[in-house]
Amino acid sequence: MSLIRDWYNAIAGNNQLAMLLILLAAGTVFVVLTAHMLAPFYAAVTIAYVLQVASDRLQRRGVKRSVALTIVFGIFVAGLLALCGLVPLLGRQIAQFVSQVPQLMARAQDIIDALPEQYPTLITPEQAGGLMAEARHTALTFSQTLAGYLGGTLIGIVTVLVYLVIVPIMVFFLLKDKDIIVAWFASLLPEHHELSAAVWKDVHQQLQNFVGGKVIQMLIVAVVSFTVFKLIHLNYAPLLAVIIGVAVLIPYVGAAFATVPVAVVAVLQWGLTLDAGVAIATYGVIHALDGNVLVPLLFSEAVSIHPVAIIVAILFFGGIWGLWGVFFAIPLAVLVKAVITAWPTRTPNIIQVP
Repeated sequence: MSLIRDWYNAIAGNNQLAMLLILLAAGTVFVVLTAHMLAPFYAAVTIAYVLQVASDRLQRRGVKRSVALTIVFGIFVAGLLALCGLVPLLGRQIAQFVSQVPQLMARAQDIIDALPEQYPTLITPEQAGGLMAEARHTALTFSQTLAGYLGGTLIGIVTVLVYLVIVPIMVFFLLKDKDIIVAWFASLLPEHHELSAAVWKDVHQQLQNFVGGKVIQMLIVAVVSFTVFKLIHLNYAPLLAVIIGVAVLIPYVGAAFATVPVAVVAVLQWGLTLDAGVAIATYGVIHALDGNVLVPLLFSEAVSIHPVAIIVAILFFGGIWGLWGVFFAIPLAVLVKAVITAWPTRTPNIIQVP
């Protein structure tokens, strides 16, 4: 109990540290309680932050702030229009996949039935039957979920329209009036927030290169994947390219996750043949080039967090907040690291050994 009391007294006696913990706790509670109601606002803040990073880089190269903001917001609007054109294509691909589930399951049945004959020492007919039953159940559940999303509702359509109209407007004003908004927010903070400001500065500096680099990496990997898959005539190339591009946002875990749909589509299309192996190996080459060439070029000054800590952050925050926790695991890990770095420590007594 004395250890806890000493720890509490140390925090209570440090106004800067106490204010940092209060702001973190209050901010976390506020975001969790308002996440559903203010989701468009949080989406706009995230997008505005990404665009602000690009604007800052242009300004460091001598571009005027108004011109830089016009360029990045124009790119955002153009990307939004391109996304509006891409969504129907992806919707058709998903609908096509759902409609072909019976044929795909029949194809999977043939492949699994042949496994005991081809590899009798690895799998028995009973194991093959259980594997097929599990695959059938998974495919049925997955196709029903997709069909439910594709069916859509009036509420879903209204939600999409809200995001397409309100979010860009909020992004524009967040970019345009950033200095005013930041100054107003800073005026609301009580005294003793210098440590909190220092922590945010550290987080911002580490995230600047990471955020911009991730967007570029996602676009490059998605475009390259789509081009290569089209060249080898792999089915659902646009859908797979989007999945791979989005998976890039999740370090280490995302690449392993994206391997599954590529392998499933390739095997169901060509069976256990050389063509399927080429498709899977092609994705492996893309991933290897991404990790060994593209990442070092884009993230030379990115966050310095150990890979084990990144994976733990993905598992931890993903377990708490689901998909959003996975996507924001790296920024949250950067915040935790900045807090730990700023945390006051005592210099241990050094015992001199005679």
